[in-house]
Amino acid sequence: MSQLAIITALAQEATPPAGGGGLFGSPFIIIILMFVGMYFLVIAPQRKKQKEHEKKIASLKIGDRIVTNGGLYATISNVKSDRLVIKLVDGTKAELAKNFVASVLAPGEEGKGVQPTVPAEQAK
Repeated sequence: MSQLAIITALAQEATPPAGGGGLFGSPFIIIILMFVGMYFLVIAPQRKKQKEHEKKIASLKIGDRIVTNGGLYATISNVKSDRLVIKLVDGTKAELAKNFVASVLAPGEEGKGVQPTVPAEQAK
């Protein structure tokens, strides 16, 4: 009988203590807090930026200067429901889907901060 008493005593000592281990002891609460933190740090600002971009795209009109996702500067010559007709510098017209507009340029903003590169032999 002494062997049975020893085994049961060891089994009772091996059981973990009851309780959550404090305020942040539950892994479930930690996962929820991480998700909430990621929402406020990543998802919410991205959604705000996307809504502002959609508002700019919806307010495009003829004559606006835009930059496409491919880096082309163009002027809008016609607005259709799902695409734009744009005019490039040399007079070429092309159709562009509205969702490929990267940004809308303010008047006088084009070329701001761009330094022209001149070869050294031409600079003399």
